Amino acid sequence: MDGLRYRFVVDGELSPRYAPLFEGMTLDAHDGRTEIVGVVKDQSQLQGVLARIANNGLALISVSPEDAADVENRGA
Repeated sequence: MDGLRYRFVVDGELSPRYAPLFEGMTLDAHDGRTEIVGVVKDQSQLQGVLARIANNGLALISVSPEDAADVENRGA
């Protein structure tokens, strides 16, 4: 798997209707926040995800990159 796995955390518990905005990523809503997690292949795709978050009025709390190979090695 090429790219980096990213975890974007936004304020609020997003409903499943937001899933198409983040195609190929998983949304996990809990405790008043939503984690959007998936592999981002390049800088352009990263900017696209950040733009979708901003354009939909979502408050970004954090962004955490993680090497996808490291994730696979840990079995996550």
